[in-house]
Amino acid sequence: MKKYKYRAINLNGKRIEGVFLAENEDDLRAQLAKQNLFLVSAKVRSDKSPNPFFTVSGKISVNELSTFCRQFAILITSGTSIIDSLNILRKQTFSGYLRSVLEIVYEDVKGGKLLSEAMEKHKRAFPNFFRSMVRVGEVSGAIDSVLISVADYFEADSKLKAKLRAALTYPCILIVMALAIFALMVGFIIPSFEDALSKLNIEMPALTLGVYAVGHFFTDNWKMIFLAVVLLVGAWLLFLMSKKGRYLWDKCKYHLPMIRGVVRNSVSARFCRAFSLLMGSGMDIVEAMDEVCIVFGNAYVAAQFRKAAEDVRRGTAFTMALRAYDIFPTMLVQMVSVGEKTGELDTVLARSTSFFENQVERAITSVTNLVQPIILCIIGVTVGLLFMAVYSPLIEVMNMDPTRNDPTDVLQAAVFVGRALLHG
Repeated sequence: MKKYKYRAINLNGKRIEGVFLAENEDDLRAQLAKQNLFLVSAKVRSDKSPNPFFTVSGKISVNELSTFCRQFAILITSGTSIIDSLNILRKQTFSGYLRSVLEIVYEDVKGGKLLSEAMEKHKRAFPNFFRSMVRVGEVSGAIDSVLISVADYFEADSKLKAKLRAALTYPCILIVMALAIFALMVGFIIPSFEDALSKLNIEMPALTLGVYAVGHFFTDNWKMIFLAVVLLVGAWLLFLMSKKGRYLWDKCKYHLPMIRGVVRNSVSARFCRAFSLLMGSGMDIVEAMDEVCIVFGNAYVAAQFRKAAEDVRRGTAFTMALRAYDIFPTMLVQMVSVGEKTGELDTVLARSTSFFENQVERAITSVTNLVQPIILCIIGVTVGLLFMAVYSPLIEVMNMDPTRNDPTDVLQAAVFVGRALLHG
């Protein structure tokens, strides 16, 4: 039996769409005729999740997922059933990928599956954390409030990521500027001076000769250098795509002095928001520990936290397990201890979220305030050395004995130097 998605017309001329199981298209036409429906078109419907190849990121964006959650929650809160809500949402102006996924989810739920079961096969579209929260909402009977909480979580997490990207923008611009200045000096300005001064019988300073050698190396081998850079970037990306590579890089970031404050506070903020949401929805602490690993965004922290979850599963207190693996700041562990003792762990963590988000902003500001002067100093020193290499021969020209050179050559060299200065 095949599952067909069909379009048909009834006796009143009304167009009807639906899904029907049939052996083939002729069997489908016969089955619909028994219901006074006349088949217009039909195609075999696949139950597989659509391929996200043509999407920008290969998955549904956080903002789109947040909008979907909030609209879904509003519909359910207003008394609309899950099936009718999905029927409305699949016709909204979401991306083509999300609409195609919702089409399959709608048909599966209409066929008798739970919403969490229907979403389970769309792992690329819906993150593990989102599917877990949908399952919790179904069990607790409060799926509308759970969806609103999930929408709030995605929006807050998106803002946190935006702050991180914004903090990195200016240092990246400075680095690009430094590389551009170096390329301009080595590729254009220095060769112009070299051509102008080559006609003079003067001894070039060691710094100038060194800069000339560097310039010749880059201009003669730029294709090989470009290829080497591409290969290095490709090798680095492949390294990060591997589990071992991602784990080692995340571990390095977690312990690197300059950025560890940003990474640790960011992980702590995500943990507080997600874990409080899971616990507040009625999930067991061990199950919540298993589910929250997906939100860390750090393979090293997730691996250590899974070890802590195993200890809790064996009977170790939650606070003691966190202290044993030292993956969170001391203050967060103390807040967890207070929450365990008072029985309000979800409330305590929810209130701690804003504190760690503020700590992330402070850590970002501290890093950028440190990095920006360093990059500017590097740019200044590089440009200074290049100008010293360029202008020191000019001083030699002004101080040299005129009898050692042909005056015409000196004049031509001066003209060349002047042109080089104007173009520089």
